[in-house]
Amino acid sequence: MAKSTKISFSILFLILALAPLVMSDFRISLLAKFLCFAIIAVGISLIWGYTGILSLGHGVFFGLGAYAVGMYLKIQASPGGIPDFMQWSGVSELPLLWKPFANPVFALFMMIGVPVALAFIIGFFTFHNRIKGVYFSLISQALVVVFVTLFIGTQELTGGTNGLTNFTTGFGVYLTHPVVQKVLYYITILILLLIVLISLWLTQSRAGKLLIAIREGENRVRFLGFNPTTFKVFIYCVSAAFAGIAGGLFVLQVGMISPEMMGIIPSIEMVLWVAVGGRYSIFGAVIGAVLTNSAKTFFSESYPDMWLFLLGSLFILVVLVMPNGLVGVAQSLYAKWFRFRTSKKAGGTSYDANTNLQ
Repeated sequence: MAKSTKISFSILFLILALAPLVMSDFRISLLAKFLCFAIIAVGISLIWGYTGILSLGHGVFFGLGAYAVGMYLKIQASPGGIPDFMQWSGVSELPLLWKPFANPVFALFMMIGVPVALAFIIGFFTFHNRIKGVYFSLISQALVVVFVTLFIGTQELTGGTNGLTNFTTGFGVYLTHPVVQKVLYYITILILLLIVLISLWLTQSRAGKLLIAIREGENRVRFLGFNPTTFKVFIYCVSAAFAGIAGGLFVLQVGMISPEMMGIIPSIEMVLWVAVGGRYSIFGAVIGAVLTNSAKTFFSESYPDMWLFLLGSLFILVVLVMPNGLVGVAQSLYAKWFRFRTSKKAGGTSYDANTNLQ
């Protein structure tokens, strides 16, 4: 890990750890939600930035992880163990599909297991048939449409359009208690830190080098004797697991999940977070998710009538002016400053500030 990366992450996590000392409980709950989004962004950075696979369907993996934990929480919050929306639909006994989710260990396992299983199935058949580029992106979007339609249409099992709501207790504690919310906030920080460390280790390993090689030229990797399908399916599953974990943490802190939160628009927004921060950087993905959602909150609170236009303009500006994201701009400025300082020390020729840095 580069020294600059260590310093950047150290400062970031120190700020996050000290944030509850200066921020209100409401702002901390918002920040905790943004950190869940940062976990998703790290996974998208791995598959898009490092491997070159643009997935526009990560909202599905997020939603599946959220529903897995939400089903357990809904059972805990329901008198008699039968959710209210099932009673409204005339269901008198907990469906067989729901019964295992009464166990919190099973729910946590499925939070990761279901997204990974789906990613493996989709990834294997698409990558094995060498489907890539815009065609894979369209397939991932179609996946979103299928699951959102399925979850809305099976109201007696999923709660329909309203989804799963009104969670009060879980894992033996009151989830809405301020102390519990702060504990969940720090748990989210620790999980994000663990995922960042795993991702940094992965990108610097031999497998990570192969992922970059696949991005730059998949056929070359195949001619060298490696099977790109194996690595693409693997990183797709890892990315889906991260999204599922984020969904589970999101439900614990927000207290609801609905099909709308796993739809097309949220899935595209997830990609935009990474684009804003810098898709070739794990640090950029984290910063992009936090800053973009912070800007969204600020604009919606300060300019409620036009915040969508302001946020859209911000996205367009970043994509057109900063194709490598905020981290790319910072790296370019630092490189120019370093070269300028080096040339001054050497007493050499004048430095051209317009020099393009690769």
